[in-house]
Amino acid sequence: MARHQGTVLVDTNVILETYRTGSWRSLAGGYPVETVEDCVAETQAGFQRRGSAIRVIEGELRNSLKAVHAVENRERAALAIRITGITLDRGEASLWAHALSRTDAWVLCGPDRASLRCGVRLGFRQRLVSLEDLLDNVGNRSRTTLRPAYTRRWHKRVIGELLLMEKDEPI
Repeated sequence: MARHQGTVLVDTNVILETYRTGSWRSLAGGYPVETVEDCVAETQAGFQRRGSAIRVIEGELRNSLKAVHAVENRERAALAIRITGITLDRGEASLWAHALSRTDAWVLCGPDRASLRCGVRLGFRQRLVSLEDLLDNVGNRSRTTLRPAYTRRWHKRVIGELLLMEKDEPI
């Protein structure tokens, strides 16, 4: 994948994985990374389940992002009408609702199958990227291996499955 020059939209899972692997600074330093308020809130909500190994300090996260966007209920409702049958968590729904309002050359990084399916259904397959591709393109060489859902191989396989699923399913 050629290095993307525009905005990279990330979900909560990507933020947590880059903190876990120590690659957040590479990602945020290599791209204009943006997210939504709901994803930032989600990074703070699961601390008890994640344990102390993945601690995201909200102020530091916000300072490292190019922007954090607020999303209105009406924007999430407009998205829900377009993706009937796909259930997204609040952060992912807000991120996709925000993405739909953009006119620039953004890409979205998030490994959740429902989120990827949403992107495929909405016609944004080419804007869906794996975390591994993004990190490779900024020269990140973390000693901690990415979990499978963040790899290029997993991403390609799942996108292929979702393309077939969406082709066979009436919208």
